[in-house]
Amino acid sequence: MEAGRTAKLVVAGVRKEFPTRGRDGGRRPVTALDGVDLTVGAGEFLVVVGPSGCGKSTLLDLLAGLTAPTSGRILLDGSPVTGPGLDRGIVFQQYALLPWRTAQGNVEFGLEAVGVPRRRRAALAREYLALVGLSGFEGRHPHELSGGMRQRVAIARSLAYDPEVLLMDEPFAALDAQTRESLQDELLGIWRRTGKTIVFITHGIDEAVRLGQRVAVMTSRPGRIKEVVPIALPAGPEGGDPRSSPEFAQHRHRVWTLLHDEVSRAQRQERQEVTA
Repeated sequence: MEAGRTAKLVVAGVRKEFPTRGRDGGRRPVTALDGVDLTVGAGEFLVVVGPSGCGKSTLLDLLAGLTAPTSGRILLDGSPVTGPGLDRGIVFQQYALLPWRTAQGNVEFGLEAVGVPRRRRAALAREYLALVGLSGFEGRHPHELSGGMRQRVAIARSLAYDPEVLLMDEPFAALDAQTRESLQDELLGIWRRTGKTIVFITHGIDEAVRLGQRVAVMTSRPGRIKEVVPIALPAGPEGGDPRSSPEFAQHRHRVWTLLHDEVSRAQRQERQEVTA
């Protein structure tokens, strides 16, 4: 976290276990996360990356309050996270849009739940659809939209009720490369305009370096934070792509180096579990 920036989220000594059933029929816990310490500053864009099965999504669920840690604590503005709340918006890989509702109706859905009046709901929905570049598509149903457009609706829906923190779990993973890069740039623009605190989960190194002010690299299971890498990319000329800069290559190599051993360890662990 940058010096002088107020802590928004604090993860302190978090451990998460899940019960599993062994081949002998007995139940024993599997540790997904063990000793996770992480601080996210107010208004920061933090990306979490790690090998498959390291507990990235479990960490996001804990931040969202969808599940509770086995031990340790999670604080939001200094108060314990004890469950889901309107101060946190969530965007998943799957769009989870209601197929019978239009784009505007989907964005209005969350606003209905918190009692926003109808006229105000409609205005907010149009405002946030415009923010994600979907003006003119308010009346389209999900099946009439591309994958990238559906994900934009999902982002607009999460932003519309004005959460303080946006939690994103590999939201662009199912999209083609060109759409993914376009939405990465658009998300950065939304972040700069809104000042939201964003925690973004990904398995893509390039995506992590492109988006994050800092990239938290996780170990293989049980997951913990191996290192947090600060990212500084040049602004570049108008229309320039920072992905082609030497700084991008340097940061990418650093994150790849940190991940390489963890991915190999995770693969060995999977083979041992299969043969056990």
